[in-house]
Amino acid sequence: MLRQIALFALAALPGSLAQVTEGFENGWDQTAWPTYALDCSQGGTVALDTSTAHSGKASIKVTGAGGYCGHIFVGTTKVPSSGDIYVRTWLKASKALTDSHVSFITMPDSAQGAKKHLRIGGQSKILMYNRESDDATLPDLSPNGIAASKALPTGSWQCFEYKLGADGSIDTWLNGEAIAGLTTNSSNTNAAQWTRSSLKPKITGVYFGWESYGGDTNTFNYDDIAIASTRVGCT
Repeated sequence: MLRQIALFALAALPGSLAQVTEGFENGWDQTAWPTYALDCSQGGTVALDTSTAHSGKASIKVTGAGGYCGHIFVGTTKVPSSGDIYVRTWLKASKALTDSHVSFITMPDSAQGAKKHLRIGGQSKILMYNRESDDATLPDLSPNGIAASKALPTGSWQCFEYKLGADGSIDTWLNGEAIAGLTTNSSNTNAAQWTRSSLKPKITGVYFGWESYGGDTNTFNYDDIAIASTRVGCT
C-alpha cells in the first residue's frame, strides 16, 4: 500500500521532476508504450502480466528469444530533451546473465549516429553498458572491471537505476547501492574503454526488453518505471 501511495504522489509531481511514471495498473497502453525491434523481430513477445508485479497487480513481461532477431522491447520516447536523465525500473529476470553479450535496456542515441544505441545488459555474468557505434563496454571486461560490477539476481524484483548526465557522465545503482564499475567518474579505474570517446549520450527513447547476440533467451518483467530529470529512488 505504501508503495502505491508513493507512486501516486510521484505522478502528481511537477513535470521537471517526473516526466514519466508507469506501473501498468490500467493495462498496457500500446500507443504510449509501443514495442520496438529495429530491423527484424522473430520470436520475442511483450504482454501484460497479471501474475506478478512489484506493486499493484500488473507488470509488463518480455519473453526474449535467442539471436539478434529474437529481440523485442517496449518503451517510450518521452525523455527529457536536455539536462540530466534518470531512469528507474523495478525488474525481475528469470535467468542469470551469462558470459554472452545481451541487452535488457536499449536507447536510440543520436550522438552515435542513425540507428545506433546506448545499451545496458550483461556479459561475463555481470551488468554492463555497451556503446553500439564502437562496441565499447563499461566497465572494461578485464578481471578487475568484472569484479567492479555486479551480477543481476534472478527470480525476485530488483530496483535498477541509472543517470545519464548532461556532461556525458554515467552513474548506476542496484537496490539503492552504487555500482562502482558502472560509473564514469574518476574513481572508476576500469572505464578506459568507455572514456576513449568524448561522446555525450543524446538518447531519444528508453526501451525495456531483451536482445541477445548469441543463443541466450530470457524472460524479464518490468514494473514501476520512472523517467525524470532528478533521481526518483527506489521508494
